[in-house]
Amino acid sequence: MFQTAFTLTLTQFARTLTLPERLQRSPVRNLTLEALRQRNTALDALFYDVKVITPEEAFYISGSLAAEGSIMIVPPSGGAKLTLCETLEEFVVRGGQEARALAAAGIGGSALGAAAFARNVANAIGAPVAVVVSGYGLADIITEAFGGHFFFGHLKGLRPIFEILDDLAGRPQFGVADENGGEIAARSSLNTRTVRALLADPRLSFRLLAGHSKGNLVISAALHDLCEEDEARAAQLAETVKIITVGTRIAMPPTFSDVVDVIGEWDWFGEMNSRPFIPADQRIPHAWHHTNTDLNGHLPVTSVLKQILATAATSEKPETAPALHVVAKPEASAAATTETVVPSPTEPPMRRPATIKKVKEAFSNGTLPDVPPMQADFSGETQPPKPH
Repeated sequence: MFQTAFTLTLTQFARTLTLPERLQRSPVRNLTLEALRQRNTALDALFYDVKVITPEEAFYISGSLAAEGSIMIVPPSGGAKLTLCETLEEFVVRGGQEARALAAAGIGGSALGAAAFARNVANAIGAPVAVVVSGYGLADIITEAFGGHFFFGHLKGLRPIFEILDDLAGRPQFGVADENGGEIAARSSLNTRTVRALLADPRLSFRLLAGHSKGNLVISAALHDLCEEDEARAAQLAETVKIITVGTRIAMPPTFSDVVDVIGEWDWFGEMNSRPFIPADQRIPHAWHHTNTDLNGHLPVTSVLKQILATAATSEKPETAPALHVVAKPEASAAATTETVVPSPTEPPMRRPATIKKVKEAFSNGTLPDVPPMQADFSGETQPPKPH
């Protein structure tokens, strides 16, 4: 718990140092929101495993804690430092093409919480993860006043109106804020537009989408928008991507059938914001909504994702290595029997063992073994559609 407290304190101290610079632009807006942003960062320190973020990384992202739409590249622990990008093009230039997973966090919407959740996912797959910062602005204050903290899924229709008000108040433009997306872009929030742009970009190849809490709503909205804008790209993505939702069950487009919904056994908060008609695929015993491994009742994101991906890998189409048996030629004598090797029709084929190493290699190479192109998923088989 000490490391969590230290990371939070360092982040808030560094954030205070950058306040004069931020007040030079939209001073009223920033002064109004700063206390709430600090509060949300503290919430994320409780709900997310922020100790996996190094002090250097926490200091680095402190000035962009509420930069909605910005993108981070988060490698696994012990590797390179995370990278903060303000635009999609910067993300691609700075190595975003190596990311094999896209994450979206919820709760306070801070960059610290998003980075911590993405690091948990990166540790599970052994590869860099892209994550979009949800931020906290005027639109969030209004949504929260309407009860959005508890019923965010049911208020998504009002959210775009609040986003317009935030833009008028001088919100900094990150991500794909200047995207000319027409009517669909106009009714989407900034973080949703950024997630959709990442999924639509042919230069990027994500094999996993992982969300927690409100982040699942962002992923769902982005996928629905993508299906409306580019049906061919959505169909291509649906054939190769796996979606894992943590903490809330949100309806995904029917095209995306490879969805695993995970929720804690004690997670009443997640149940309140989940769609009741969607069954949970996994209920984690003695787990609540938070993922902070320093606290009791946490949902261990890294180990849960490893288990899900390893289980999916075991359903790969196996390479058959037929067992052998001996058939003697009838004309041969007992002293000099000539043996002919033929496949046995009765003995079962050998199955290659699936390991976490194979899952990590699949992410790092961008391909899965023995799966035809454009039909690859973590199971190697076409799964029946899941009711969403």
